[in-house]
Amino acid sequence: MSNDVWIVTEQKEGKLKKISFELLGIGKKLAEKTGGSLSALLLGHNIEGPAAELDGYGAQKIFVCESESLQSYSNESYAKAIVDLVKVHHPAILLGAATALGKDLFPRVAARLQTGLASDCVGLDINDKGLLVAERPIFAGKVLVDCNILNAKPQMACLRPNVLPPAERGSEKAEIEKVSVEVDPEDLKARLKKIVKTAGEKIDLTEASVIVSGGRGVGGKENFKILEELADAFGEGATVGASRSAVDSGFAPHDWQVGQTGKVVNPNLYIACGISGAIQHLAGMRTSKYIVAINKDPEAPIFQVADYGIVDDLFKVVPMLTKEVRRLKAEA
Repeated sequence: MSNDVWIVTEQKEGKLKKISFELLGIGKKLAEKTGGSLSALLLGHNIEGPAAELDGYGAQKIFVCESESLQSYSNESYAKAIVDLVKVHHPAILLGAATALGKDLFPRVAARLQTGLASDCVGLDINDKGLLVAERPIFAGKVLVDCNILNAKPQMACLRPNVLPPAERGSEKAEIEKVSVEVDPEDLKARLKKIVKTAGEKIDLTEASVIVSGGRGVGGKENFKILEELADAFGEGATVGASRSAVDSGFAPHDWQVGQTGKVVNPNLYIACGISGAIQHLAGMRTSKYIVAINKDPEAPIFQVADYGIVDDLFKVVPMLTKEVRRLKAEA
């Protein structure tokens, strides 16, 4: 068994996700502590561009798994490609992202490799025994615990996006190895027929650096426009989210939902507008670096986790914030 560290990158339509570079950053640090090398896995079809983009970020080797069967994500075909490679090279540590894709894929990979998996981690390190230590939140984010994968290899973990800095590009070149992946379509239990994109597709919540989120207090679907205007004022990397109550009320689509039954996010700035702060919502956003709460109720639970609170009408406060953000952007 080697001391090597592997990370599984994510790309969509030929564009690498930010979490890929965050994984490269922590992967390099872990490899230095284990005394092994760092390798990156890239899966897809016609992905020469993303493979070249990964070069120089710390990986000594980049495995490019190329196949038409990998053009669209399938947990069965992706898992087969990863498992086959791991069984040949035997890395000590295998890391992925705690995204929708990673949460679907990595449990399947772990089961096939008969190893453990630490999910939704916010920190990774190596202890004095050379084992991976994964820090992860429990009890809706109220407690952080350290986990070890014992008596099984590879040690596997999924990292939450936006918790660690991305790797910086250097001059070191990586060896790129193309891997042919053969997947019999008859072996797939499910097949992707069509991808239907929503109009005006926005940045994924898990990748956003700023999220302006609305709750039942927004009052209606049409009122989310003022939240979208505030997000637009922040510019690239900003998007709009919603609480479960807002989604259940039909104010926002389900893919905007933040919380235990939605998406777990970790932006630099989370602005909660008209959100009371139910436990399941807090579980999805309480690790945000800065939280601003806007609510008319001074007793709303959201203020207990907020760094800054504004007790006032969101329909008065949000347009003022939008105007001020635009002014500051213009002066920058």
